[in-house]
Amino acid sequence: MLVANLVSALDQHHQYYWIVKRKQSRRKVLSVMRSVIRNSVEETKMNAQTKVHRTLTACGALAAALMATTALTGFMTSNGPAFAGEPIVVQTNLPGSFSKLIAETRPAVVSVIVKKRGARLSSASDPSFGQLDEFLKRFNLPEGFGQKFKRPEKPEGRSPTGQGSGFFISEDGYIVTNNHVIDGADEIKVRLHDRRTLKAKLIGTDAKTDLAVLKVDGNDFKYVTFGDSDTAQVGDWVVAVGDPFGLSGTATAGIISARGRDIGSGPYDEFMQIDASINKGNSGGPTFNRRGEVVGVNTAIFSPSGGSVGIGFAVPSNVAKGVVDELIKTGKVERGWLGVLIQPISADLADTMDLKSQNGALIADVTEQSPANMAGLQAGDVVVAMDDEEIKTPRDLSKAIAAAGPKEKVKLDVLRDGRRRTFSVVLKELQAKQAVAIDQSTKDADGDAKLGLMLKETGDEVVVTDVTPGSPAANKGLRSGDIIAKVAGKTVTSVEDIQKAVKSAAGKAVLFLVKNKRGNRFIALKPDQAMG
Repeated sequence: MLVANLVSALDQHHQYYWIVKRKQSRRKVLSVMRSVIRNSVEETKMNAQTKVHRTLTACGALAAALMATTALTGFMTSNGPAFAGEPIVVQTNLPGSFSKLIAETRPAVVSVIVKKRGARLSSASDPSFGQLDEFLKRFNLPEGFGQKFKRPEKPEGRSPTGQGSGFFISEDGYIVTNNHVIDGADEIKVRLHDRRTLKAKLIGTDAKTDLAVLKVDGNDFKYVTFGDSDTAQVGDWVVAVGDPFGLSGTATAGIISARGRDIGSGPYDEFMQIDASINKGNSGGPTFNRRGEVVGVNTAIFSPSGGSVGIGFAVPSNVAKGVVDELIKTGKVERGWLGVLIQPISADLADTMDLKSQNGALIADVTEQSPANMAGLQAGDVVVAMDDEEIKTPRDLSKAIAAAGPKEKVKLDVLRDGRRRTFSVVLKELQAKQAVAIDQSTKDADGDAKLGLMLKETGDEVVVTDVTPGSPAANKGLRSGDIIAKVAGKTVTSVEDIQKAVKSAAGKAVLFLVKNKRGNRFIALKPDQAMG
């Protein structure tokens, strides 16, 4: 009765609104409460036990109301709000659980077991570490650093095995995995989610994207489909399912950490980086989005410890789809071949060549009898567009040429001597022995030191005999044995030719065309003094 009367009184006289909304004094609040309690006690006779219980309940309610009122009035009636402005509120759609996604997709994921009789599997067959050596080089790690990642060798006489992952993409038994998982294998088997083990046939491989397609007999397999990796954004949830360390059906979750990663494995690198745990044996397994679509094929990891540190790499599904389709149809992937060595344009190269930006692919060398050579392209040309699509980097050009395919006629827009020119080129097929050459060795190295080159004349060539450590020449990667072919766009046959070109530059950067066993490349050297 006491509590009911109190609530009724406050409600009837709008006291709650009055207390909280109008922020009245605590004295008035206490006065109302005492009046209601006094009237309630006089009005009703209760037994002792009920009276004590209800009184304690009422006191608790009153104390809570008083504390809330004090907090509100103290916070609101001070010198304004404690925090001005509106807080950042992000509306997210976080999944409560991945259990349904994993339960429905896991039957499509398989373990891939490979065996080679009488010899050890190549290092490239070690799942999850197929790209490691090249990746370590990109970080300039000390020699021998990567030894800790090598798998212990098996005793002679045994048939070594390797293990990776894969996934069904059709009901009739086509499976996608990594090339490095099955490379060098004499026998390939797959173990299904229901523990069946089936013999697999190799349909085709593509080393340049590290993908392979297998086939098992049957027509009732659970399978998954490729999604659109171009719509996948950094921060999106992903789930990786695979066979790390032989623990089949393992699922891990994370987000897309980055896109378009180049880990040094080839000219078509554009890996998706994920932080879902990836370990040895996950290679070839799928990366799922929240809809259960495959947005990536797990391929490589970077790890100083040999285990997952949250840096995994997956081939994007939009790259994998085209490769897989060609492998199923023909057993191989046909790519276009232009026949050039290309390099990125550094800031000093752009300045030296009077280019308005660093966009484009600089041609450092042209292969004899190649499509580029027959079309009239030259070293020093900068390719800025192909078929009216802008080319911003050498990798853009490599991907566009490869996608065009052999026998295709393409239009290349080129900057030469400050003018934009257009060339029509009929591409040829890229053979396995032909590399899509991108020279990434040119690095920015501004400085005011002298060139740091010692040169000698050998016939009609000028050869580098020594390079001063720490000099501009050394910083640009010049080494003993390199040949200086052109300086400032002119062919040089003597040291005097080079000295004249450097002197006429009056301290500005000078464009050098350098040849060596790896091919040709342009560099810009900026001296302050005459060469010694």
